[in-house]
Amino acid sequence: MERKENYSFDDLRGIIARLRAKDGCPWDREQTHESLRDCMLEEAYEAAEGIDIYAKTGDDANLCEELGDILLQVMMHARIAEEDGRFTVDDVIASISKKMIDRHPHVFGSVRADSAAKVLDNWEEIKKKEKAERTVTEGMKRVAKALPASIRAAKVQKKAAKVGFDFDSWEGAAEKVREELEETMEAVRSEDAGRVGEEIGDLMFSAVNLSRLLGINAENALTNATEKFINRFEYVEAEAAARGTSLSDMSVRQMDALWNETKHSVKP
Repeated sequence: MERKENYSFDDLRGIIARLRAKDGCPWDREQTHESLRDCMLEEAYEAAEGIDIYAKTGDDANLCEELGDILLQVMMHARIAEEDGRFTVDDVIASISKKMIDRHPHVFGSVRADSAAKVLDNWEEIKKKEKAERTVTEGMKRVAKALPASIRAAKVQKKAAKVGFDFDSWEGAAEKVREELEETMEAVRSEDAGRVGEEIGDLMFSAVNLSRLLGINAENALTNATEKFINRFEYVEAEAAARGTSLSDMSVRQMDALWNETKHSVKP
């Protein structure tokens, strides 16, 4: 295929077919749905980061490229399925088109939805009918296990909250965090590794619950905290070097002293 300025959807479809052909790319020909699983996750995370970068800098080119990488994954999976006679990218498009129409009866039908919250409520009810969910538990089990743990936890908690199984206030959730921390410390003192792991999980689940009730996205909060740690650690390491030493030659107390300086010198 000749290189040109602009390409169509059909061009992309042809490129993927050519890569998968017998005389195409050895790597692309070897790929399966299973082998591409991690690629899909990686590209999704990179696209999410591209959105964050766009929000800060307005970098259209980067976001466009990352979305293209996501589309590539869709096209590869669709091509593999087509070769196996299972479905094609046209089936993928038809399926999502039908879903969007069915799940937006307030746009394509006669149902009313005057707010985003009402739209989400309708969406959940329609999805329950589509999946023939008879219980709340079935809905919880359908939340993808491949999601980051804090996102999955929040989604499960929201489903429980829909039927009233929730704390009355954030204070109750905060008390639960304190309770789980105590139980974690008891487990540590018992030197039971299995129990410690279980209690740490309960503590983290409770922290996500508290975040949710405070209207905070736990995944974003943890990401921001990690970035803050990296920035402050960078300051500590640079300051140590400026003073003619390295972190490996410093005591914990000395490093803590530099760390405390970061609270005044480094922006979150």
